[in-house]
Amino acid sequence: MSGAPAVDPARVVADLRELESRTSGPDGAHRVCWTEGWRTARELLAGLLDEIGLAYEVDEAGNAWAYLEGEDASAPALAVGSHLDSVPNGGWLDGPLGVMAGLGVLRAWSGSGRKPARTLALVDWADEEGAFGRSLLGSGAVAGTLDPSEIEGASGPGGRPLADALAENGVKLTEMPEAGARLERIGDYIELHIEQGPVLAERGASAAAVSGCAGLERLVLRFTGRASHAGTTPMDSRRDAGLAAAATALRVEEVAAAAGGVGTSGSMAFEPGAITVIPGAAEVSVDIRHPGAAPLSEMLESILDAAQREARGRGCGLEQKPVWRIEPIAFDPGLVDLAEECCAEVAGEGIRMASGALHDAAEMARRVPVAMIFTPSLEGVSHSPHEDTPETDLAVAIEAFGLLANRRVAA
Repeated sequence: MSGAPAVDPARVVADLRELESRTSGPDGAHRVCWTEGWRTARELLAGLLDEIGLAYEVDEAGNAWAYLEGEDASAPALAVGSHLDSVPNGGWLDGPLGVMAGLGVLRAWSGSGRKPARTLALVDWADEEGAFGRSLLGSGAVAGTLDPSEIEGASGPGGRPLADALAENGVKLTEMPEAGARLERIGDYIELHIEQGPVLAERGASAAAVSGCAGLERLVLRFTGRASHAGTTPMDSRRDAGLAAAATALRVEEVAAAAGGVGTSGSMAFEPGAITVIPGAAEVSVDIRHPGAAPLSEMLESILDAAQREARGRGCGLEQKPVWRIEPIAFDPGLVDLAEECCAEVAGEGIRMASGALHDAAEMARRVPVAMIFTPSLEGVSHSPHEDTPETDLAVAIEAFGLLANRRVAA
């Protein structure tokens, strides 16, 4: 769009630093969804929107929406955004970068004294990180993939029920799918995010178009053996559920590496958890990802086969408890091409890559055309207090994102 107002990268970074000062400490970010830190982040967003005469609305799933009306109010809006919530002790950029860059697009148009060709919708998705196990909670509700019955008994840190956390924030689990009505106004969606991996940093690139997201299988395996005395039970008569779980965790790593995917056992718990007692039960989490549907399915089958062998070999029972899954999803080819063109124009090099991490864009891609832009993460570190990106790279990516938004909103 000729003469479209440019986003101010320095102001976007300043907003991110202000968010960091309000919601982070020496041990990282404290914006876990549904908590006070997350609400503090939303308060800052409300104040920033108020500066340009806007306010956000909260839908049935807890997502926050703000609209800058365009010249053609009847045309489907271009949605921009990401998520303000963080993992426990997370970083300053994961999620908020996309929200503040999206706000920067709205701010630029508001300050220009002109209207965009069509409406711009800023969205801050609720619980992208999955505080209660189900990631992409708010965007999943809008996309229609959230089945409340599957998570109604979910609990989070300290055993807090999901229903209680939602109620504290004015959200009812059974009503969350009603947020899907928001899509009636949305024509397409774009998102800016840090890569969270090492590819761009190692390449020395500041921005890249994202072609899609890898698929994921997330589950918990529970082994049931027999608790007995650590000092009196002979090694050949033990039914050690803890060792069955630990051996399976090692197989997760092996299977993922062999398949060219990634696999993680991020949590393990033994019962009764005493140093003098052989574990009678144990749970291990499994998170596996791959950009291909067939390899992902084969990875899951191999891990389950390995878990069964470990259980049988140690005289244990095995229960599989699915947590969440999402198939690999490709973004809109034409919109990805446009994102790559914008990155090339601003950064001097056109790059596209698949995302190993999940994003709200993956849920939105089921319903509307979607594209993302990545900017590098130093040493590939994210979900950590050490998460960082040079401000020079941030500026380039924010400018490329603003260019993409302006060209798409005129389409």
